[in-house]
Amino acid sequence: MTDTDDRALITLSGIEKVFLTDELETHALSDVHLVIERGDYVAIEGPSGSGKTTLLSILGLLDAPSRGRHVMGGREVQGLDARERARIRNRDIGFIFQTFNLIGDLTVAENVELPLRYRDVPAAERRRRVDSALERVQMAHRKGHMPSQLSGGQQQRVAVARAVAGDPAILFADEPTGALDSKTGDAVMDLIGELHARGTTVCMVTHSREYARRAHRAIHLFDGRVVEDVARSVAA
Repeated sequence: MTDTDDRALITLSGIEKVFLTDELETHALSDVHLVIERGDYVAIEGPSGSGKTTLLSILGLLDAPSRGRHVMGGREVQGLDARERARIRNRDIGFIFQTFNLIGDLTVAENVELPLRYRDVPAAERRRRVDSALERVQMAHRKGHMPSQLSGGQQQRVAVARAVAGDPAILFADEPTGALDSKTGDAVMDLIGELHARGTTVCMVTHSREYARRAHRAIHLFDGRVVEDVARSVAA
């Protein structure tokens, strides 16, 4: 580690993100300064178009800023090539996407197992993790089905299982309950809370005030800028 503060897991300094389309510049993020500490449970909030998903993508190494400094685990992200960034994502990071991102020609079990294959997890351990993760989201009975045979809510539960099966150090969730009914949404949020209690750092984008209150910290974006960053009491 090279960070002077061992609690800092991710540090963003002066981050900007500019999208260029048809000679137009869209400033998605402007001068973002942010520190995510180990063990944080962060809710990223703000109106539509405020830059929440863009920020989450940069934090999770899915996208790169146009300008600024990004440090993760003491390493300068700007100096990492695409292969190393992918290795870090696969080894340390779990993602729950709003659009599921399941692979259509793989079964439920194979979708959950795939990241573990990339990590060279032994076959017996892969099976154990897949079965455990699917049980936790109540989808074990569907493990032989294809994504096209599932409802949107069921696909989201599989996406959650895929994220938690790897026991990630950091979990990034983009509207993880957006396609779920309230009962299943509560179960998914309980599972995210369990991961956090076991030491996983959680960064979540959500429009749900109820679920956002479960986080220990709220980061508010407006027009691509952090306008508020506060610790708060956790809802019972």
